[in-house]
Amino acid sequence: MTERNGATPLLEMQGVNTHYGAVHILKDVDLAIYPGELVCLLGGNASGKSTTLKTLLGMVTPTTGDVVLDGEVVNGKPTSYLVERGVTMVPENRRLFKRLSVKENLELGAYLRTDRDGIQRDLERVYSMFPRVYERLSQKSGTLSGGEQQMVAMGRALMSNPRVLLMDEPSMGLAPALVQTNFELIKQIHEEGVAIFMVEQNANMALSIADRGWVLQTGRVVLDDTAGALLVHPELRASYLGEA
Repeated sequence: MTERNGATPLLEMQGVNTHYGAVHILKDVDLAIYPGELVCLLGGNASGKSTTLKTLLGMVTPTTGDVVLDGEVVNGKPTSYLVERGVTMVPENRRLFKRLSVKENLELGAYLRTDRDGIQRDLERVYSMFPRVYERLSQKSGTLSGGEQQMVAMGRALMSNPRVLLMDEPSMGLAPALVQTNFELIKQIHEEGVAIFMVEQNANMALSIADRGWVLQTGRVVLDDTAGALLVHPELRASYLGEA
């Protein structure tokens, strides 16, 4: 367990290695997400970013090393076990149930919950945070714009009442004008006390709102620092921000 300033990680990977068949994907990955943090994982294609998310959510089991939630090793636990304990994900490309209404999609986010009053309270919170979602509750989610679908996907994830929200490429497929709005919403969710672990190609935007970050290359963490330090790191600026 890695303590920092007296705090204990909420979710952690300790020396994690993963394989798909004979292919070694993640290589001795260590990372820790602390309560209330907004952190990001950067890297190019095939760097292992999506595998990191799947491993944190129990969809991939480490070959060696541990995933630790609240001090408990959760290797091999089903995804539902982690969701019940406060870990959830906004997947890449939203992955809404397109034939269901917006409200039905939101309600599915609470499928493991039984606290009716809490569910209603969180629905009201989502409506307040995403007014455009509230205006379209009866609309089929597949008919929404990309930006509106992203709002529904974030709202659906919040309906599980998460303590840590995993986000896979939240700006992917959005019109440039909507990317800024999307990151402002992510920041708003974070300010409500939800820890966020974000995988994102848009390094500049992600680091502008994050506390800390890591850079992954071919399955290894090659940089680990505060967001401010990474923004000015010459190697990162050359590789991910397009500067020579």
